[in-house]
Amino acid sequence: MNPTVSVILPSHNRKDSIRASATSVLSQSFGDLELIVVDDGSKEDIKSVLDAIGDPRIKYIRREQNGGAAAARNTGVAAAQGTFVAFQDSDDLWLPKKLEWQLAMFAALPDDVGVVTSHRIIYGRDENYVFGADKVCVAPDLSKAIDQSNQVGSMLDANRLVLPCALFRRNLLPTADWFDICAKANEDWEFAVRISQITRIHEDNRPVMLAYVSPDSISGSRSKQAMGTVRILTVNRELLRQYPSQRAAIMVDIARSLAATGKTRWARRFIVESVRAHPSAIWLLAQSQMRRTGRSLRRVAHSFLG
Repeated sequence: MNPTVSVILPSHNRKDSIRASATSVLSQSFGDLELIVVDDGSKEDIKSVLDAIGDPRIKYIRREQNGGAAAARNTGVAAAQGTFVAFQDSDDLWLPKKLEWQLAMFAALPDDVGVVTSHRIIYGRDENYVFGADKVCVAPDLSKAIDQSNQVGSMLDANRLVLPCALFRRNLLPTADWFDICAKANEDWEFAVRISQITRIHEDNRPVMLAYVSPDSISGSRSKQAMGTVRILTVNRELLRQYPSQRAAIMVDIARSLAATGKTRWARRFIVESVRAHPSAIWLLAQSQMRRTGRSLRRVAHSFLG
C-alpha cells in the first residue's frame, strides 16, 4: 500500500547532519510516509548513516554523478509513491507536527489548492540579513503574505515557497521533471514562479522547521545565485513583460550579487536595464546605497544626481 506522503531528501555529503535531518522526518506525529534519500554522488558514506537508523520507511537512491539539487529532487519525485510530496534538506530540522498540520490544512481547503506552505526559524541571520551566531529570524517575512489575487506577482517579488516548509499534491505536474536542472542556484524560486501559475498556494504563518545558515554558505555562492536569478529572467521573459516592477527588482538583485563578486561591469549593465524596465529600480538602488554606506536618503540622492 502506498504511503500518504513521500518525503524527498537530497544530499551531497552532509554525513554529519543528515541523521538529525532524517530523524526529524521519521519522528513526525504523522507517520504514514516514505523517506526517499537521494545521494547525489557523495564522497562520504551516507548509506551507512541511514542503515544505522534502521527504519524501513527509508528508501535510499544513489546517483553516481553529482547533478545538483534540481536533478536530485527530480530523481526523488520520479520514485515517489505518495499522494503528497514534501522536500527536506540534509541540514534542516522539521518540527514534530509539520506534516500533521499541513495535511489538516489540505483537508479543510478547496481541491484547487495544490500547495500549502509555511515559515522557518533561521539561526545565523536576522531580519536585516545580518549574519552571526546570535542572530535569528523567521522567514519568509511574516509582515507580508502571498497576495491571493495576484500570487504570481507575489512570487516574483520574493520566493515565499521555501521547499522544506511546503507540502505538495503529487499530481501537480504531468512529469517528474519538477525542477530546472539548468539552474544551478535559485532553482526553488524558478519552481515557485512556475507553480504559482498553475495552482493555488495556501500560506500558513506557523513555523514548521529550523534551519541554520552560516555566512560562508551564502557569500561563497553569490556568483551562482546571480546566474540562477538570470535563469529566472530568461525562462520568464514573456511573463515578466506583464510585471515590469518585478523585472526591475530582479535585475537590481542580480546587479547586487555581481557587484559583490567583483563583476562591476556586468553589474552596471543590469543597473541600467533595471531603470529602463521600471523607475522603481531607482528607489531600490538608493536603498542599497543607504544600507551599504549608512548615508541618508538626501545624501544618496545628491550622489545620484551629481
